Amino acid sequence: MKKNGAKPKPGPAAATTTAAAGTAPVLLVTGVSGAGKSSALKALEDLGYEAVDNLPVSLIGRLVTPGDFPRPIAVGVDIRTRDFDAQGFLAELDRLSGRAGVAVRLLFMDCDDQVLVRRYAETRRRHPLADDRPVSDGLKRERAMMASVLARADLRIDTSEMALADLKRALQGHFRIEGGSELALFVTSFSYRLGLPRDADLVFDVRFLNNPHYDRALRPLTGLDPAVGRFIAADSKFKPFFANLTRFLEPLLAAYAAEGKSYLTIAVGCTGGRHRSVFVAERLARWLAGLGRAARLGHRDLDKSGV
Repeated sequence: MKKNGAKPKPGPAAATTTAAAGTAPVLLVTGVSGAGKSSALKALEDLGYEAVDNLPVSLIGRLVTPGDFPRPIAVGVDIRTRDFDAQGFLAELDRLSGRAGVAVRLLFMDCDDQVLVRRYAETRRRHPLADDRPVSDGLKRERAMMASVLARADLRIDTSEMALADLKRALQGHFRIEGGSELALFVTSFSYRLGLPRDADLVFDVRFLNNPHYDRALRPLTGLDPAVGRFIAADSKFKPFFANLTRFLEPLLAAYAAEGKSYLTIAVGCTGGRHRSVFVAERLARWLAGLGRAARLGHRDLDKSGV
């Protein structure tokens, strides 16, 4: 896995962050084979969940008992699970959702097929539905089987460009146990040449600012260097832009939190992801800290060549 990729489905905040006393928070983790379900379960276990993988669908209801519930439960289910079929799984999801004292969410782990084929090749594993055929054939069959499950997911996480640390960060943002309903923030810079971050909720384009790349003295530096910062801040367009950006964001953050959104990714992009976007992302993170909203900060393409 490389970097970034969570796509939330509109809905209530994570059950684990807001579940009332006596409510049993249950997270069902599924997805396509090779997309990172096992890694997600391990990360959730580190967050304090009781993680159970490949439990037969018929036994999930017995595992989930409201009342004295010391820890939230994360249950991994996929096509390898004994007695699995999509309609039976969704019927069990409906039964659990209808129980009093149970708060159920469905997480779907996904990934681009080309990346999955590469992962299977690197690990020399066979896709569970491919038999002696190419991995791509198994993936095609699996996606057809899982289409109805994906349609019901509360959250889809795409791990195509995610590193393990990024997956853990995303899961912590969406499913952390402690911290109440506080909105978790992540600010990242990126290069437009290398594509948008897959998990970005808000994207801001700063390519209109003067580009330090065309100053030979500044070109080898980055937006973390004071000289580059002074160059960008001296652009007459920067001050009004940043003032308008923060004026726009402040009430928006409060509105997101009030609606129960638990995790927000703000992405700032420029051409190469090394100068302008890095500087603006750093300034934005400092501004958020000044509001008392601590934000995680990352620079996706800082170490890659670009303009």
